[in-house]
Amino acid sequence: MKIYITLIFMIALLVIAFIFGSQNNQMLTLNYMIARTELSVAEAVSLFTIIGFFLGLSFALLWKFVRMIKPKSIKNIG
Repeated sequence: MKIYITLIFMIALLVIAFIFGSQNNQMLTLNYMIARTELSVAEAVSLFTIIGFFLGLSFALLWKFVRMIKPKSIKNIG
């Protein structure tokens, strides 16, 4: 049940982010260290939402993987 609530909450946040982005037609200028690009607000919100989602997912999976391995290595030592 917890996973369903989390999934519904994440989908709701993504929908809100995309609605917010689609209502703004303004252009943003993003300056990188070596480049500059112009994106609409909708593109920027979509891009950074997707990047944040994948970063969060990768850290969560890494943490779960480390927690699975840690008890096994302690049992093998002792």
